[in-house]
Amino acid sequence: MADINTINKDFADLFNQGNELLLEGSSDVMNETRKNAFQDFSKLGVPTRANENYKYTNLIPAFDHPYNVNLRYQQVDVDLNEIFQCDVPELDTNMVLLTNGWYYGNNKELTELPKGVIICGVQEAAEKYPEIFNAHYGKYAKTDEDGVVALNTALAKDGFFIYVPKGVVIEKPIQVVNLLRSDRDLMATQRNLIVVEENAQAKIIVCDHTLTHHKYLTNSVTEVNVARNAIFDLYTLQNQHLNSVILNSTFIRQESNSNVLSNTISLYGGTIRNNHHVILDEEHCENNTFGMYLMDRDQHVDNFTSIDHAKPNCLSNEHFKGVMDDQASGAFAGRIFVRRDAQQTQAFQSNNNLLLSNDAVINTKPQLVIDADDVKCSHGATVGQMDEDALFYLRARGIDEKEARQMLMFAFAHEIIEKIRVEPLKERIDELVDKRLRGEISKCNTCAIACNH
Repeated sequence: MADINTINKDFADLFNQGNELLLEGSSDVMNETRKNAFQDFSKLGVPTRANENYKYTNLIPAFDHPYNVNLRYQQVDVDLNEIFQCDVPELDTNMVLLTNGWYYGNNKELTELPKGVIICGVQEAAEKYPEIFNAHYGKYAKTDEDGVVALNTALAKDGFFIYVPKGVVIEKPIQVVNLLRSDRDLMATQRNLIVVEENAQAKIIVCDHTLTHHKYLTNSVTEVNVARNAIFDLYTLQNQHLNSVILNSTFIRQESNSNVLSNTISLYGGTIRNNHHVILDEEHCENNTFGMYLMDRDQHVDNFTSIDHAKPNCLSNEHFKGVMDDQASGAFAGRIFVRRDAQQTQAFQSNNNLLLSNDAVINTKPQLVIDADDVKCSHGATVGQMDEDALFYLRARGIDEKEARQMLMFAFAHEIIEKIRVEPLKERIDELVDKRLRGEISKCNTCAIACNH
């Protein structure tokens, strides 16, 4: 296995040798941000366990591999009708497709969007809508704190761009389908930007899937700005195979009286790291950040969250739950910052974990950093096994042990699913989670390839 210095040098060589391709087709703002990000990556490098924020996730094996890297768009032929269909048949969505981190332009379903709504690739947005793009790109994702984010920004070429103008309500959720498909092991870099203007409303569902069994490393960064009085939901469904590594970083900025709900459901994947950053940057914001992870075999999941109460009179609720079996491992680190002037803050955080085997491991570290005195805050974490009293209660009523355990696990997970504000999606996630907990193959019903071997 290569050491971390060799890995960092390899990425430096990739950046320098591929510089012409990186600059090609990218706007001046993207390239200036890229240059600064590479300088930050040169200082930070790929995070190791010596970094407190990555203490429980070893990324060296993930990066120490000869992946193919596409710095120029490579056509991937995808027929949605034959290869992938929506896994929620009752859910009427505006579907957006990306392949290997690049926007797939053949999206005919987007013709019924409300006036002024823009959905396109990041490269196209930078070219056609520079006033909107330049005001937000690179403004929220901090490259000087995390080498993973710096590397994404340095290598970013494309992703999805979604703009919802002032006062517009998108009734149909937008479903973003990220497909990985390659005949070689692949590293995909994806950069996304979402802008929800004043009094607008939108719901976005992001689904991650692999269509071939090669090794994949996905480094994705999404920046979101939610303006005054806007309502925004972001649902992320992670369902990739055991040879996949997902590095998913989301940065959300909220303005006054905005309401944001995000819910990340990790059903399957080799190694999953979710970085979720929120800043409540004006008064009277509400943020609800939820997550659920179901891991078994040798899977690893790590959720890192940062909720920054920068201004007074804001409310945040954060709740993550996990079910771990076999030799699965995981970590949760949640930080709530309450700034000196952020009086009247209400901030609540909880992490609950259920271990189903003696070999499963979870490390949890909820944190509060409070510099204001007029606040109401709480945090807590639990790690335990099945409630034997509840199990006995169900068994005493004639339910066999296997089904009783299944019922308790599902009830444990359902609390997070219940937070979903799209009813057909909630019902389908309930079904997927039930199957996952029963040990059945957890894949899209209509996906042509079973991805979870």
